[in-house]
Amino acid sequence: MKDIGKEVTLGKVGAVYGIKGWLKIHSFTDDQEAILDYFPWSLKLGNKTQSVEITDWRKHNNGLVVKVAGIDDRDIAQKLVGSEIFVNEDALSTLPEGEYYWRDLIGMTVVTDKGYDLGQVSDLMETGANDVLVVKANLKDGFGKKERLIPYLMDQVVLSVSTEHKQICVDWDPGF
Repeated sequence: MKDIGKEVTLGKVGAVYGIKGWLKIHSFTDDQEAILDYFPWSLKLGNKTQSVEITDWRKHNNGLVVKVAGIDDRDIAQKLVGSEIFVNEDALSTLPEGEYYWRDLIGMTVVTDKGYDLGQVSDLMETGANDVLVVKANLKDGFGKKERLIPYLMDQVVLSVSTEHKQICVDWDPGF
């Protein structure tokens, strides 16, 4: 039995497009077309998972539509609407030193350069100017914070990221 790695969600199946079984896709990748760089796709809806092959795709308005092999009918395609699109993490490319996927940062502990534990990364946000760490504060936070938003600015705010220790060190005032 082959050891299967983690699943990485890349998008979601939207509505059916047309009568020949095409599907609208909502891509969670930075560049929406980058979702087409990762295969094979698996679709998960509830407890049901199935592998699919994409035979064609094209841009439509501000999104993408895809053709799934073996689905040529709108009614059959409708059964896939709402499915999560995921791949095995092995399908992701290896990033250069010092770059991280968001999923790798979520769950890491964030500490200041003076050793104060700010909490754990619960999410990240894209603001346009830079990404922002959403840090859920510890229950016993000395400053009464529940959540902190910390800009992900390497060498300015973020001093280091240790995947080994699952820790991010920041230059940040805990009272802020």
